[in-house]
Amino acid sequence: MIAIIAVLCSLSSPANCREQTVTTSNFADVSMQSCLMGAPQLADWMNQHPTERLAAWRCVIGQKDGRGT
Repeated sequence: MIAIIAVLCSLSSPANCREQTVTTSNFADVSMQSCLMGAPQLADWMNQHPTERLAAWRCVIGQKDGRGT
């Protein structure tokens, strides 16, 4: 499984940031290459959440806690 983990900051409170799993390859066509290049799934997710700013993202293989699938 490949997950896209985004660091999102509130536009109303820029110092208020958090990590969130945006999507995983279980639910979308996510390859490691597309994830590293900016993943169209990330853009789609951001369009649906206009009150947040994307500060960073990373691609993770396996579960977020690092134990794998």
